[in-house]
Amino acid sequence: MRDFLKYAAASALGTLIGLFTLVVLLGMGAVGLVSVLIATSSSEAEPELAEKSILVFDLSTNITDSVPYDGAGALFEGALGGGDYRSVSLYSVLQALAAAAEDDNVVGLYLTGHTDEGFATLQEVRQALTSFKESGKPIWAYETDLNERDYYLTSAADTLVLNPAGIIEVNGFRAEIQFLANALKKYGIGVQVLRVGRFKSAVEPFIRTESSPEERQQTQDLLSGLWQNFLQTVSADRELTAQQLQQIADAGGLVEAEQAQAAGLVDRVAFYDEVLAELQDLTEARDEDDFPQTTLYAYSRLVNERSSGGGGDEIAIVYAEGNIISGEGGVSDVITDQGLTETLRRMRRDDDVGAVVLRVNSPGGSALASEIIAHEVELLAQEKPVVISMGDFAASGGYMISAPGTIILAEPTTITGSIGVFGLLLNIKEIANRNGITWDVIKTAQFADIDTIARPQSEAELKIQQDYVNSLYDRFVTLVAEGRDVTKERVNQVAQGRVWTGMDAVQADLVDQLGGLGDAIAVAAEAAELEDWQVEEYPRPLSLEEQIFGRLFNSEITSRLPWKQDPLTDEIIELRQNLQVLEQLNDPNHAYTRLPFTTEIE
Repeated sequence: MRDFLKYAAASALGTLIGLFTLVVLLGMGAVGLVSVLIATSSSEAEPELAEKSILVFDLSTNITDSVPYDGAGALFEGALGGGDYRSVSLYSVLQALAAAAEDDNVVGLYLTGHTDEGFATLQEVRQALTSFKESGKPIWAYETDLNERDYYLTSAADTLVLNPAGIIEVNGFRAEIQFLANALKKYGIGVQVLRVGRFKSAVEPFIRTESSPEERQQTQDLLSGLWQNFLQTVSADRELTAQQLQQIADAGGLVEAEQAQAAGLVDRVAFYDEVLAELQDLTEARDEDDFPQTTLYAYSRLVNERSSGGGGDEIAIVYAEGNIISGEGGVSDVITDQGLTETLRRMRRDDDVGAVVLRVNSPGGSALASEIIAHEVELLAQEKPVVISMGDFAASGGYMISAPGTIILAEPTTITGSIGVFGLLLNIKEIANRNGITWDVIKTAQFADIDTIARPQSEAELKIQQDYVNSLYDRFVTLVAEGRDVTKERVNQVAQGRVWTGMDAVQADLVDQLGGLGDAIAVAAEAAELEDWQVEEYPRPLSLEEQIFGRLFNSEITSRLPWKQDPLTDEIIELRQNLQVLEQLNDPNHAYTRLPFTTEIE
């Protein structure tokens, strides 16, 4: 009853959204649609590649860390999103681009569409594009409009073409933080917080109406680091300096097509049919009907078919993606302590596994679950090399599970650190009293009801819980110090809940070297002294049934639609995501090692 009341608001909203989605789908004939998809998935032909083909990379393709389900579940998501909207793993993207560079049937690469991936993911994809260019094969890119994320990738193209009516947005990054304190107060939801770390700002949206000076400072530093990486990376492939790009941003940053060409942001201004004609010439196609091309999604499947069944020792990529919660495995989009530790334990006991790459893409979560996972990582590292590959996020609990690794790699744009602990104590006394609900407590000891949400915590109760949070923080610092082989004093200097970019984390002794997933695999092979090896990925993708019923009630459907929402819809989605995170705060001791909830960087 206590847990039900604690999460009533968030659960109710999530349920209503899920039911609404289901009703809409049923109205569309979703039952028939599912039947069609099941039939379709069993008869999909194996992908083929014609001679002199263009590889088409739709940037709106959802790039995940873990392996997505490849079958009717993907078709189902495409139907919901309107069109061929599929997911592909980052490792598959890297493999496909590397294979295409050596494939005589691929004569060029074409980039189109819009992306909303994190900058660490984009950085590794961009490096793969640069490697593709070294093969001598051209990269073309065309769009009607480009934002900073799109431009970060397409600026690597040999020929970047913008529609004559198009526009490029290069006006800098911003962070928008949603604060709920006044709303909670208005509706009678009481909030008390516990925390360790001057910069541990995850609780601020629930108790403040604006950012604290410490939060503002670290967010500004984070944005500045990401922005400098953007300027330096883009300018390296354009005939521009970082200073010139900064001047464009300061002047407004919304650059029309002709101005963009004059400034050197794009190579040409043209319509799609003109670009298409040049791509046809590249393939020596006679007309549009026999223009040989294949999507990166389809080509990645072909590459996977070619590379399956290799020999040698195994390098296991184990994916840790999502919020960290207590619970059993088999849950999508989150890391469960039982599920991940079971996988790591199997890797430790499997003699065929020579090394493990733990790919971490997590903002953290339950302190208890994080520590349980970290212990299993430590045990694994005692038996064989464990190379940590940090994705877009590996912070707080995500950093805790990384610290015991043998070697830690991060992209310059990875968001990491946030070594701190907080507790969030909600009570519904006021809203309950307004509606005629009261409680009477009978107990055998003074603190028997310390976990109640029927009233605020007393000073004595808060002290007990703060002491526990302090103890967790000390354990966190000790774990990091032992894993990184540095003193606790050094960890404390860079901890305090402070968030770092991957670039700065190297200087803070939190990361060993810069690099992506591909680099981590190479480091793992070297650390284990493997000459002949193959890569296997864990855990397995979800089944069709898990995909369908998971997606019916998953907010990611809405948040990843291929069209852009209006600002009001964006705010509603952000609010819902904040409430969804509250539902996932299931640490039995109400203590968490997590980043701020859904700070949006644009």
